[in-house]
Amino acid sequence: MNISSIGLERTDELSQLEWIDRAKVLEAVSAYPDFIVGLKARISQSVVKDSGIQPLKLARTLSEETKLPLMVHIGSAPPAISDVLELLQSGDVITHYLNGKSNNLFHADGTPLQELLDAAARGVHLDVGHGTASFSFRIAEQAKVAGIALNTISTDIYRGNRMNGPVYSMSNVLTKFLYLGYSLEEVIRAVTRSPAEWLSKPELGQIRVGQQANLTLFSLEAGEKQLKDSEGDVRVTQYYIEAKGVYANGSLITG
Repeated sequence: MNISSIGLERTDELSQLEWIDRAKVLEAVSAYPDFIVGLKARISQSVVKDSGIQPLKLARTLSEETKLPLMVHIGSAPPAISDVLELLQSGDVITHYLNGKSNNLFHADGTPLQELLDAAARGVHLDVGHGTASFSFRIAEQAKVAGIALNTISTDIYRGNRMNGPVYSMSNVLTKFLYLGYSLEEVIRAVTRSPAEWLSKPELGQIRVGQQANLTLFSLEAGEKQLKDSEGDVRVTQYYIEAKGVYANGSLITG
C-alpha cells in the first residue's frame, strides 16, 4: 500500500508530507490485514521533490507501527541512494535495483556500493521491477559478476511498456535473465518460490496434489530474439521463454 493518501493520483505523491496520513495508513492496515502485505514508498527526486529523505523516515516509522515491511522504489537523486539504503531493514524490499540511473547501486567501475552489500547481508530483498526506465543490461551484468543474489523478478508492466516495450511481457523479462547467464531454475525460482516465501505464503510457489491450480505454462524455445533494456541497449539471445497459457482455478486458458 502506497503510504501517500493520494496514491498515484499524481506522480509526486510524496512531495507534500501532509499527504502521508498516519491515521489513514493505520486504519487501512487494520481493515484489510489479509490483503496489505507491505508499505510502498517511491523515493526518487521526481516523487519526493524538496521533501528529500523525510518521506522514507516517516515510512520507516509507519512500518514499525504496523509491523509491515517496506518496498522502496529507488531512482534519481536526491535523496542519495546511500541515505536510502541505511534506513532499510531485514524483510524490506528495494525495487528497480538494476536501474541505470546515476544514483544506482554500483560504482563507476562496476563494483557494488558497500551500502548495498551491507543491506543484502542484513536481509534486504532485491526486486527487479523492470518497468519503462528501471532495467539496464550494463548494471545487471555488473550485479551478476559481483555475485549479487537474484531475489525476485517483476515486470512493473502497464499498457505502454507492454505494447511499446521494453517490457512487453513476463516471458520477455525472464528471457533477459537467461541471456545474462542465470540458469532456468534460478529464473523460475525468482518468480515463484522466492516471492511466495517473502509474502510468507510458500504454498503460492509450490505445485502439489490437492492445491488449487493457478499456473502459468512456459516453454523454452530455440531461436534468435532481440532484447532491449530501458536505456535502448539491445542484446541478441539464441534461446527465449514463451508463454503457452495459464491454468486459472484449475481451468486451462490458451491463446
